[in-house]
Amino acid sequence: MEGLKRIRKRGGRKKGLGILLAAALLAGMLAGCGGGDGSDGGSQPQESTGRESEAQAESEAQTGSEDGQSAGQESETPELTSLEMAERMGNGINLGNTMEAYGRASLGVGAQVSAYETAWGMPVTTKEMAAAMKEAGFDTLRIPVAWTNAMAFETGDYTIGKEYLDRVEEIVGYAIDADMYVIVNDHWDGGWWGMFGSADQQTRQDAMELYTSMWAQIAERFEKYDSHLIFESANEELGFRLNDTDIAKDSGTLSDDDCYRVANEINQAFVDTVRASGGNNEDRFLLIAGFGTDINSTCDDRFQMPADSAQDKLLLSVHFYDPSGYCINTSLASWGTKQDYEQQNTQLEKMTKFTRQGYGIVIGEYGVLLDNGRLKENTAEYVTNFLNNCDLYGYCPVLWDCSNLFDRNRLEIIDGEMAALYLEHSYSAQKEIPAEELQSSARAAIEAACEAAPEANGVAEDVAMAWLMYTSGDWNVQNSVGDVYAPDDKTAGVAATDVEITGEGTYTVGLDFTGTAGGYASGMTFSAVAVANGETLYPGYCIEIKEILVNGEPYKLTGRPYTTSDDGVCTRLNLYNSWVTQAPDTARTASGNVMYVTPTVMDPEDLGSLESIYVTFEYKPGK
Repeated sequence: MEGLKRIRKRGGRKKGLGILLAAALLAGMLAGCGGGDGSDGGSQPQESTGRESEAQAESEAQTGSEDGQSAGQESETPELTSLEMAERMGNGINLGNTMEAYGRASLGVGAQVSAYETAWGMPVTTKEMAAAMKEAGFDTLRIPVAWTNAMAFETGDYTIGKEYLDRVEEIVGYAIDADMYVIVNDHWDGGWWGMFGSADQQTRQDAMELYTSMWAQIAERFEKYDSHLIFESANEELGFRLNDTDIAKDSGTLSDDDCYRVANEINQAFVDTVRASGGNNEDRFLLIAGFGTDINSTCDDRFQMPADSAQDKLLLSVHFYDPSGYCINTSLASWGTKQDYEQQNTQLEKMTKFTRQGYGIVIGEYGVLLDNGRLKENTAEYVTNFLNNCDLYGYCPVLWDCSNLFDRNRLEIIDGEMAALYLEHSYSAQKEIPAEELQSSARAAIEAACEAAPEANGVAEDVAMAWLMYTSGDWNVQNSVGDVYAPDDKTAGVAATDVEITGEGTYTVGLDFTGTAGGYASGMTFSAVAVANGETLYPGYCIEIKEILVNGEPYKLTGRPYTTSDDGVCTRLNLYNSWVTQAPDTARTASGNVMYVTPTVMDPEDLGSLESIYVTFEYKPGK
């Protein structure tokens, strides 16, 4: 996020028994509320070997901050695996809106480093902040960085300013001195990533030169630091946002397949560059950004982990803000139905695709952002279930925070219940718990919470229900976004017209926004006509739009729509979906002609303030 924006020692662990128990525990969970179906070939989490005894760790402790380790810290053994490293990293927090604050547009290159550091409203980082974060239960500090704040890259000079590097190293030292693990990345960074999608080949080559030069300098500066320091290849931009036009105005040339190919190439260049720099970088743990850091996109087979000369030293990062209307925006005021729990549990289980391959998982960002300085309803329940999932699967969660939940001036978490929760899930609180016991406890808590949750006002499997998914241009108004029909997941005051599909015929769905706080919705970020259970009850049927009324007036489509399904259950037709750049192979139309179809058939710039939108469509078999 930018601009806002575990299975541990567990003493006495026996590896073989742990694997069997882990499999049995997860099998039990999948049979219960919210589990996956295991259709991808098995879903038990890979078991970790655990950490060495405290006595052994203490005997191996080293001193000398020059080498990136303070007195009394545990030294990593060469045999430490990626899964074990995720355990050690424990429970993390981001130093959000700080070193990644992009002040270059107003400050230029070469301003005082503190001017960039505070450009997005954060205080100057202190040693006391890091110590207080550790005391609050956070074991890892992620430091997002905008390196081009100190780089005149437009002129072909990719040198990072020394003062900027010095300051990042100083903050890294604060965290290491506090006995924390540290993640350093290149974040949004003004959107220079869009250079990879430029129409100009030289610009694309410059982008890769910028990237590898950047990491060569960072790796050289930190080559003596031990494994308490982890490098992360990218942030959310390593995906479809390689087509962003923030800096490269001619960007947008990459197809979906191209985006995957280029993202894989960038991750490989990251690994190769760091490994070639020598020193402790030869076997440093490296955190590979998933595709767009999105779980579904990262689980796509087009995303590939890079090859590595080091053995078992790659971790994988994704972000988790589901549902975004609740976690990031204010369009959903609450969370906690049985359906909510099931969706969270199922989504987080997907990353076991990679733990089974031996990759430790870091949820590099997650959180429920505050609403006007206050916690949203059910925040504690959301985070509790999320952290229990991380305990079950061995993930390292890293909270996104910009001095909101953890107040950097007061040096404390602002809410007592949340403070207790993070202490409870810290590595120091859990490290002596046997893995089998921790997993069993997490599984039991997940199942109990899901069973106790109220039922959502959804739809039975033998009913096909049509509705209009919608998210406003400012993200403040929403209606049931997602492939599961959830009529309760909407902004207060939205009046929805949903309709049951009973067979071939003409139907109308729509939304009236006049009852919302503002009396209207602003534009459109996403919208689609959807039919719950359409694929299973009416396979091969198509949605053919007959009329769209915006504020009571007919709207002329700007493209040719198509019908498809993301999950094989819900049928949908995108009205505006900027995240999809081309029709999928599964696209279909009533006529059978899929030439020139597009996922964007409405133009948000034409919409303005929406008081209502209604879509009349014919539902019939396709050819």
